[in-house]
Amino acid sequence: MRHFITLNDISVTELHRILELAAIIKRELKRGERTPYLSGKMLAMIFEKQSLRTRISFETGMFQLGGNSMFLGSEIGFGKRESVKDISAVLSSMVDVIMFRAMSHRSVVALAKYSSCPVINGLTDQAHPCQALADVLTIQEVFGKLRGLKLAWVGDANNVAVSLLRISAKLGMKFSVAAPSKFQFNSKMVEKIIGKKITDGFELELTENPAQAVKNAHAVYTDVWVSMGQEAEEEERKQIFAPYQVDAVLMKKARKDAIFLHCLPARRGLEVTDEVIDSSQSQIIRQAENRLHAQKGLLVWLLNEAQK
Repeated sequence: MRHFITLNDISVTELHRILELAAIIKRELKRGERTPYLSGKMLAMIFEKQSLRTRISFETGMFQLGGNSMFLGSEIGFGKRESVKDISAVLSSMVDVIMFRAMSHRSVVALAKYSSCPVINGLTDQAHPCQALADVLTIQEVFGKLRGLKLAWVGDANNVAVSLLRISAKLGMKFSVAAPSKFQFNSKMVEKIIGKKITDGFELELTENPAQAVKNAHAVYTDVWVSMGQEAEEEERKQIFAPYQVDAVLMKKARKDAIFLHCLPARRGLEVTDEVIDSSQSQIIRQAENRLHAQKGLLVWLLNEAQK
């Protein structure tokens, strides 16, 4: 059984195929075509965290692909009312694929262990692979390629940064991370995240200097300084990350044709200024829309190709 828990669950060839399917299906939709690739298929979605883009993109995606979806919130009592093993076995016996947006990465791994259908990680504290798919699809649309391009991350090396590191290694992109030392990757973390299989062209730069990170960058990416579950650290994090705000001055240190990315929701005036997020360089709306198309490519590949 194939799952999509992290980007390490797929090969480089499979990653390119998912992106190819996403681009094909997106072009079809723009032409007014909705091919029922997943006719009769059912997606179950478990949410332990709030969501806008994840829920809308998966529900809309399944509908446009000819399938259906169901929302499952806290009422199922994941790991409380019933054991994870029983929930996974029962749920997977009735649906074709499960998406889980979870508080803990271990919960998604446990669900997949006992599932008889594919499980997709919709977000955990350790990874956000669906977001990374949408991100590179956006970069590819803007620049026409991925290998050799430089992606700069400014801020907390969080779960989104982890998935971007993995996908950059697979696609041969240059990935530069500017973060305070306390919130930066270290060599052991990097080795665990990407393993030993990398694609030619991949380079990794770890720095505490945002200006250094964005130098010659094709895309500048940031995220909130305080994620869900970190509210108690908010004041401390605001002080630590203040020098890592993406403003117009910092964007000018990147390439002239650089784009700005943010996985949203954004805390305007904190990690990014209005001047940047509302600028012509900002691709945040295309990036958000591409969650729909990237996940459709993933769903079609996972259900129609990967299980054969």
